[in-house]
Amino acid sequence: MENELRRNEVECKRESEEIDFSDEEKNEKGKTSYDCDICGKSFSGKLSTSMFIQEKNHITVKSVVNPFSLNRSSENLTKHRRIHTGKKPYHCEICGKSFSRNNTLTKHKHVHTGEKPYHCEICGKSFSRNSTLTKHNHLHTGEGPYHCEICGKSFSRNESLTRHKSGVHTGEKPYHCEICDKSFSQNDHLTMHKHVHTGEKPYHCEICGKSFSRNESLTRHRRVHTGEKPYHCEICGKSFFENDHLNQAQACSYRRKPYHCEICGKSFSRNDTLTKHKRLHTGEKPYHCEICGKSFSRNSTLTKHKHLHTGEGPYHCQICGKSFSQNDYLTMHRRVHTGEKPYHCEICGKSFSLNDHLTKHKRVHTGEKPYHCEICGKSFSRNDALTKHKHVHTGEKPYHCEICGKSFSRNNHLTKHKHVHTDREHIS
Repeated sequence: MENELRRNEVECKRESEEIDFSDEEKNEKGKTSYDCDICGKSFSGKLSTSMFIQEKNHITVKSVVNPFSLNRSSENLTKHRRIHTGKKPYHCEICGKSFSRNNTLTKHKHVHTGEKPYHCEICGKSFSRNSTLTKHNHLHTGEGPYHCEICGKSFSRNESLTRHKSGVHTGEKPYHCEICDKSFSQNDHLTMHKHVHTGEKPYHCEICGKSFSRNESLTRHRRVHTGEKPYHCEICGKSFFENDHLNQAQACSYRRKPYHCEICGKSFSRNDTLTKHKRLHTGEKPYHCEICGKSFSRNSTLTKHKHLHTGEGPYHCQICGKSFSQNDYLTMHRRVHTGEKPYHCEICGKSFSLNDHLTKHKRVHTGEKPYHCEICGKSFSRNDALTKHKHVHTGEKPYHCEICGKSFSRNNHLTKHKHVHTDREHIS
């Protein structure tokens, strides 16, 4: 009898694990839920099965609500209601900021303490939030779990996918500047744009005190102090401060150029680059400016051209914050800060930061004077020297003294003249 009772007990346990109650049975057996009285959302306790063994081998199975699950449902409803009420009962004792959830307050405190408990096992970098670490790991794995269903492009972050869709495919720009009426596809782009009007630079370097209008500009600037070069080339192993520097280096590293121009024989590593190159031969200019009607052979050139109309300078120097309409202008400007002089004279060894400066310098050695005055035939090694010379023939005096109104054909003559006024001030 006792053995049979034990067998029934085991069989009952097996049935209780496999049993699948219908919705009607669950309601009958006392399923309990908590409903939000504002939006109607329901928070339910999970159904569990308990076994009771009674006398005379009679075994009954009852479905009951797990009390721990039910208690959690009540807590979830309480947290949910704060969405409607705006209640934020958890307060930061350092800055006074309030939060609706305790775990959000815990994460926020890392801002003050500097604590970064989540570590990347590949590069050792630390983060204050686990979600940020997860996103960072995609840089190492190359994983892009968020895919655009329109073009198939992949992204490591969902917000990057959202921005891509609104900016590239829909063309939607729902964020408008109330000062100049310019529109943007992303709210953070509008926020950064407003700094152009206000002159605000809210991002400060804690090392040197320099301020920036954009957080990414501050991030790039910090690398000047830390020496960090987070962009690594898998081809040559070299590291770079910025991603565009890496892209340039990788472009130089490609050796295979399977696409050939049948007109001039030049080779390219990409077919689209060959297509753009062919326009040099055909003269095709398929990209048109809707403002002035000018046409261009490349879309990137049209984009740069439009900056002349808008006054926009999208390329920013991370060191001084100065803006430029073209990336190559920014590249040349950076040499002011770095002191880099990549162009060398093979005759005397002198170095220059710009290629055109080297070209002008070489004329000292060659004696070349390619700029000729069409009036008297005199030649010059520099175009600006020819421009100044022409004032002799035209009588033009474009440099004016703001003190006495006297005019001069050359700027250095004006500079010398100003000493007359300053010397008189010292005497008097």
